[in-house]
Amino acid sequence: MAENTAKQGVLKSLRDWGENSVPPTLLATLITAQHMRPFQPLPMMFPPVLLFSSYLNLSDYKTDAAGITAAWSGLYALLALRRSTGLRKKFTVRGVVRGASLGLCAANVAGCGLAYIFGQREKEGLSKKE
Repeated sequence: MAENTAKQGVLKSLRDWGENSVPPTLLATLITAQHMRPFQPLPMMFPPVLLFSSYLNLSDYKTDAAGITAAWSGLYALLALRRSTGLRKKFTVRGVVRGASLGLCAANVAGCGLAYIFGQREKEGLSKKE
C-alpha cells in the first residue's frame, strides 16, 4: 500500500512539474546564457519556442504546452549531447550551466511527457461544444 502511494506521489510530482510554466522559461534562460556569446543560430532557435510554450501554459493550454516543452527539450538535449566536452571544461561555469540545462531537459522530457500523455483537454475548455 505504501509503495503504491509513493509511486503515485512521484508520478503526481512529475506531472505537476510538467504542468508548470517555470521549467520551459528556466531552460530558455540557460540556453540563452550558453549560446548568446558567441552567437550560435541553431541553438538560439529553442528559447523563443520554449517561451511560447510557457505563454501557452499560462493561457490554460497546459496539455499542449507540456507536449511542446517535452518535444523541444528532448531536441535540445540531443543537439547538446552531440558536442563532446573534455573533463576540464565540465568544471567551469559554462560546463555547470551546460550540465544544468541537460538535467533540466531530462526533467522536462519526463515531467512534460507525462503531463502530455495523461492530460485532459476537456478540462481546459477545448472539448466539443454541443
